[in-house]
Amino acid sequence: MKYVKVVIDQISNYTDFLYTYRCAEAVHPGSVVTVPFGKNNRPLKAYVFEVSDSNEENIPRLKDVLEVSGEYSLPEDLVEICRWMRDRYMCRYIDAVRCAVPPGSAPKRGIPKDPVPEPSGKGAEEPPLTEEQEAAFREIEAGLNAAKPSYFLLNGVTSSGKTEVYMRAVAKALENGRDAIVMVPEISLTPQTIRRFANRFGKEQVAVMHSRLTKGQRYAQWMKVRNGTARIMIGARSAIFAPSADLGLIIIDEEHESSYKSDQTPKYNAVTTALNRADLTGASVVLGSATPSVISRYRANAGLYRELKLTKRYNETPLPTVHVADMRRELINGNRTMFSDILYEKTSQALAQGRQAIFFLNRRGYSSFVSCRNCGHVIRCDVCNLSMTYHKASGMAECHYCGRKVRVPDSCPECGSKHIRYFGAGTEQVQEAAAELFPGAVTDRLDLDSAGRKGGTASILSAFRKGKTDILVGTQLVAKGLDFDNVGVVGIIAADITLNIPDYRSPERTFQLIVQAAGRAGRGKEPGEVIIQTYSPEDSTIQAAAANDYDGFYEHEIRVRRLIGYPPFSNILRLVFSGSDERETRGEAERVYRMILESSVPGKGEVFAPQPAYMAKLNDKYRFHILIKSPRRRTEIYRKLIETIRLDRTASGSRVIMVAELDPYSMT
Repeated sequence: MKYVKVVIDQISNYTDFLYTYRCAEAVHPGSVVTVPFGKNNRPLKAYVFEVSDSNEENIPRLKDVLEVSGEYSLPEDLVEICRWMRDRYMCRYIDAVRCAVPPGSAPKRGIPKDPVPEPSGKGAEEPPLTEEQEAAFREIEAGLNAAKPSYFLLNGVTSSGKTEVYMRAVAKALENGRDAIVMVPEISLTPQTIRRFANRFGKEQVAVMHSRLTKGQRYAQWMKVRNGTARIMIGARSAIFAPSADLGLIIIDEEHESSYKSDQTPKYNAVTTALNRADLTGASVVLGSATPSVISRYRANAGLYRELKLTKRYNETPLPTVHVADMRRELINGNRTMFSDILYEKTSQALAQGRQAIFFLNRRGYSSFVSCRNCGHVIRCDVCNLSMTYHKASGMAECHYCGRKVRVPDSCPECGSKHIRYFGAGTEQVQEAAAELFPGAVTDRLDLDSAGRKGGTASILSAFRKGKTDILVGTQLVAKGLDFDNVGVVGIIAADITLNIPDYRSPERTFQLIVQAAGRAGRGKEPGEVIIQTYSPEDSTIQAAAANDYDGFYEHEIRVRRLIGYPPFSNILRLVFSGSDERETRGEAERVYRMILESSVPGKGEVFAPQPAYMAKLNDKYRFHILIKSPRRRTEIYRKLIETIRLDRTASGSRVIMVAELDPYSMT
């Protein structure tokens, strides 16, 4: 007879505990069981976290496990990851478990289509490595052979050949009999990565995981790894939960990207989770980027990561020439278009030479808001109270947070004026203006709107790759990891947008976006040109990005963060309260604030009083937040305090939802 502690498959604060049962069948941590639960002994699915030979806590009248499932089980290291996530990210057990279990379920009939493409043969052969690539790979190889946790920061300029180093590392892990996880920041980048790895390692060795798959496909891909058929899992952040039996290597491409931080409960950081999983499995972790995050560079400087550098492009083509266009001067000179004179000139030259251009603007839609010029009224979402973005293609104003759409009125609902106007350019407007300015060029657009169409991303990128599109306009989707040989010009339409977001990471994000977007130019045999359009050419972040001076940017940014006490010199904890009644929500936030102030946490750091969140109303819920800037040594104490507060709120039956987050990537 065994005694097991299980997590009940039920999303509720009232059942967020480990429950003990007796079990007569063979069982291990990770087993999926059915247990009788509650007064009515309702059969519920549960996940085994602990197994022992005795009833160590002498719990009376234990119930028996009804059934041990033979369908699947979790690897034991994922069980430990779930336990760790509950503590670190202040979530429920089941929130963490649902990240690790198969997404979807076994199809009742038929076999779902395999999303891994048939190998084409292209890229199947290993190209020769440069000296820098060879040196980087040898370091990683030594870590893989040591079979103990090792962490590498592969800091390589754009087009320096980081992907080939990844592939060599994966080949070595497989040779050592261990599995690999390869993570990319965006779903749109997954197809080209899958294609490369399938060509090199064969379709049967590769599995893929992302949210665009059907439930049946996701289940089949998960099981492909669990039963050992596939040894390489490729996907976005959820790929870190691949059920590998013997994980030896985790690769995180573009490790600086904010998409590795979950914006849903549990609000986990996939990079931190990867490091923790490597500790459990003895795996090596390779973090790759041309613009490493400030925190990763800090860790490398502190000796926690081994930094490997690729300073030259693989084909020896020089980095693109960068021009900074002062849009204030353009206006003074009479240019009222969204394109500077130099961007028009360089694009015209590139098109005449048969080359292509990418125009980057990190704002989708046609106009960012709709306003009455007579009274200043702005069209806002009724349920979120946020300005709505105008989409000319549909003729609708859309809330980019809840998705609500309304027809733009002919007259102002406040004053009745007919002077309704559109302000702030989006990608739709840039594409329209580009088509007018370059009438002989074929334009296309890649953003969340166009990518959302079935086959949208793949068909748009395929047309651009084949040269059928001359100018590609897009949001950050065009700035990440795309590799095209014929791009002669990259125009960054409004480099200032992300600088003005109220977030301490804004300079870092701006630098990364500019450098990454610029890196799409001149990746073939011919060098490229980059034009950065800005109203703040003197800003230190803009200047560092234009000079591709990562070291200079980092040194300035780390000094600022040390002075102000932002991560990595502290942890930021954020408690967000949301409810349908504004007064009740504010009151609950203030009650929790008093509990924190009255606690016995020594050296509390800075606890900021409740304030309306940046998005004070979202999905018809009012939102307030409390921010805590905690010394790193006190963070664990704060997490325990938040757990105590959560139990108190559960007991009191509060209707206000509280979500805790560690080091948020967004203050919205």
